[in-house]
Amino acid sequence: MQRDDIETFANHIGGRWEAEPEWMPATNPATGEPIGRLPRSSRETARRAIAAARAAQAGWAATPVWQRAKACLAIAAQIDGARDRIARNLSLEQGKPFKEAHGEVGKAADGFRLAAELVKQLGGETLPAEDPSKLLLTLRQPRGVYAVITPWNFPVNIPVEYLAPGIATGNTIVWVPAPTTSMAAVELMRVIEEAGLPPGVVNLVIGEGAVVGDEIVAHPDTNGIGFTGSPATGQRIAERGAGKPMLLELGGNGPVLVFADADLDRAAVAAAGGAFFNAGQVCAATGRVLAHRSIVEPLAQRLVEIARSHKLGDPLQQGTTMGPLNNPKVAAKVREHVDDAVARGATVLAGGKPRPDLGSDLFFEPTVITGVTRDMRINREETFGPVVPVLAFDDDAEALDLALDTEHGLSVGLFTADLDRALRFGEAIPAGIVNVNAGSTYWELHLPFGGGSGTKSGIGRLGGRHTLEAMTELKMISITRTGK
Repeated sequence: MQRDDIETFANHIGGRWEAEPEWMPATNPATGEPIGRLPRSSRETARRAIAAARAAQAGWAATPVWQRAKACLAIAAQIDGARDRIARNLSLEQGKPFKEAHGEVGKAADGFRLAAELVKQLGGETLPAEDPSKLLLTLRQPRGVYAVITPWNFPVNIPVEYLAPGIATGNTIVWVPAPTTSMAAVELMRVIEEAGLPPGVVNLVIGEGAVVGDEIVAHPDTNGIGFTGSPATGQRIAERGAGKPMLLELGGNGPVLVFADADLDRAAVAAAGGAFFNAGQVCAATGRVLAHRSIVEPLAQRLVEIARSHKLGDPLQQGTTMGPLNNPKVAAKVREHVDDAVARGATVLAGGKPRPDLGSDLFFEPTVITGVTRDMRINREETFGPVVPVLAFDDDAEALDLALDTEHGLSVGLFTADLDRALRFGEAIPAGIVNVNAGSTYWELHLPFGGGSGTKSGIGRLGGRHTLEAMTELKMISITRTGK
């Protein structure tokens, strides 16, 4: 039965909201109830958005940098003013507690402020020439029309990691958000529109990734690609968009290594925080804890205490510290990983079960598992749920071997009082981020974020000036002096 009291949302193309004849439901993961109707856009709709971005690009690129920076500051101010509304809708649709959603929206505003400051410092250089008649210089120019595809786990903050640098540097954008959190994308698009950005600079197309995402990636009129999501989808995007510059931020299975000399209280708080924040739906989450055998038991006890302190429930209810998982596919994978570990001999010390009694099959208890071994799926794959698997090691050589035994290379946490060991492991592990005496999720907006070479965790670096540089092209100009 179709409800008449829920909103039907639209795309935003060339400065106008456009309805789509077909739609798909938006649901509340905490209850399973419908909360909106979203466009199921066609390839033709995506092509219109690309055309709008192309038409706006030259004018936006020619807009003075200071004016583009002011536009980013105006968007940040609009986000600040709508923070409660955006956070509420984000929490309702994504499932994270309101406090976490509120923090995410605040970071999104900070992302626009950071881009506004950094773009004013983004310049080229003059270079020495072998030929004395030459003056050599470099400058940075926008790449053109950017295809941006973003995930559901941080549906406001992750888009801003592409949108803010793209807008600041003079690119125009066609943005396809994840279908399960496209209401949050509409909220962000509304504040961008309210900030007075010229029509066509940012275009929002909602629909299935295999249709509209594929169209914007492969279309000859898009000049660059930004994608955050799974390694499998990232590989397909790389194939479809071959030849275009890409920022691909993909999956992780970050180990948190805890040595016998570590501060166990600090390590437990960081490891549990990395596993349970956003119900573990974080690419840099604590994928697995590698602990020296002598401290496995006391560390696990601390992890269990933290797991049992969490309150599952309605994300909008005060006191809730963990909401549901976002969608059935993720929930099924979490259950499969836990069941596989138990079947192979692991022990569940806390949690380990879904909680449909809370209103939805997507609730899953914060979980701690010991006795995990290499062959278990929970060690080898990205779980993307609120689970802490603990593996034991006997010496540094085994610890390093376990840490290296993965296809991923996004982030690592490492707890030890031995600085020499920390440096050795930090250099040896091919991850983009190594945090010593901090969890795998530590990161700030201005820092480089991305996967290590040769792993399935992506290409390029998001964060601060690194994104601005990636979304611009370095051009060399030589000037020959003709004076006598």
